Amino acid sequence: MNPHLALLQPYPFEKLQRLFAGVTPPGDLPPIKLSIGEPQHETPDFIKRTLTENLSGLASYPSTQGSDSLRQAIAAWIGRRYGLPAPDPATQVLPVNGTREALFAFAQTVVDASHASSNHQALVLCPNPFYQIYEGAALLAGAKPIFLNTVPEHGFALDFDALTATEWQRVQLVYVCSPSNPTGKVLDLASWRKLFELSDQYRFVIASDECYSEIYFDQGAQPGPPLGGLQAAKQLGRDDYRNLVMFSSLSKRSNVPGMRSGFVAGDAALIKQFLLYRTYHGGAMSPVVQAASIAAWNDEAHVRDNRRLYAEKFDKVTPLIAQHLDVARPEAGFYLWVSVAKFAPVADTDFARELLRQYNVIVLPGSFLARESGGINPGANFLRIALVASVDECIEAAHRIARFCQKL
Repeated sequence: MNPHLALLQPYPFEKLQRLFAGVTPPGDLPPIKLSIGEPQHETPDFIKRTLTENLSGLASYPSTQGSDSLRQAIAAWIGRRYGLPAPDPATQVLPVNGTREALFAFAQTVVDASHASSNHQALVLCPNPFYQIYEGAALLAGAKPIFLNTVPEHGFALDFDALTATEWQRVQLVYVCSPSNPTGKVLDLASWRKLFELSDQYRFVIASDECYSEIYFDQGAQPGPPLGGLQAAKQLGRDDYRNLVMFSSLSKRSNVPGMRSGFVAGDAALIKQFLLYRTYHGGAMSPVVQAASIAAWNDEAHVRDNRRLYAEKFDKVTPLIAQHLDVARPEAGFYLWVSVAKFAPVADTDFARELLRQYNVIVLPGSFLARESGGINPGANFLRIALVASVDECIEAAHRIARFCQKL
């Protein structure tokens, strides 16, 4: 058995299930689930229709590289969205079955674990709190994850100066998530410049997880569309996107998490090696899903409608919760990152468990999304609230949270 499997921690939702064991919520209040980042808005009809119209594709083996039409649609979307010359569909774009599996598989492609001693073991840098796939990918690639805390004192920004030169020399892969899960923080151009300079100096690869890039506030609000990694590279004169790959998905953008459709794009040399890995890994997308993905990437009207729904929820829910807890609207994404520190010594886990028991609202303790680093767990005393339910349900949940806080 692979010995690295023993290093994996339970997934946050496994921890949540254990936390809630034995809790009986009130029967007169319907449950409102705001714990998992699973979009609940309706899948657009044209995407479902395209799926059913292309069922004949089930009779064909798909290519790992995907169809020319899909890669061209993705490349054209990147160009429109980020104001870039469209990347080369043949060499700089690769469809993937959702970014979760791609983020994991990418580490297996780029990490060289041939130096296994503790003093030379490869490092994979992750934000903290973080999407747990990063950690699992690092461990199963034979590397050691190392964490950069993102805390309110620094505006939830990544402090790249926190690592020593000796640590940077061992870093082979850096995961960034922008907009961040869970804080909603977007990397600015100065942060990208610093990261690129470090990558040039220490020769590590950057995996930019941009799955929440299309959930932002675009009705005259600032800061508008989040800056992307390829966009930052282009603005800084890195036209070859060297040592950079971005990951994006239709799941949040188009409300199709079950379709498992996304892409990676960037450095052609990295894409070539990743394609080789995926050819053996069996990472080909169904032709049926490819056809629906082309339709989704080619349409922006449904994406704007989607953003309007999230904006309405943030506008109505955030002020209600802010009356009782420390919270602000994020820069992007669909999470509220809520501090419950004012109610210490009530821990985030206690808060979540009692909120379920008394008001049948399910949220995720922030400590489940982070690891202890630098003497702290930066997710402790926070809650992640995913505003994925309907507008009315999210408002009702906010009122219940307010009543719970008043009791505390």
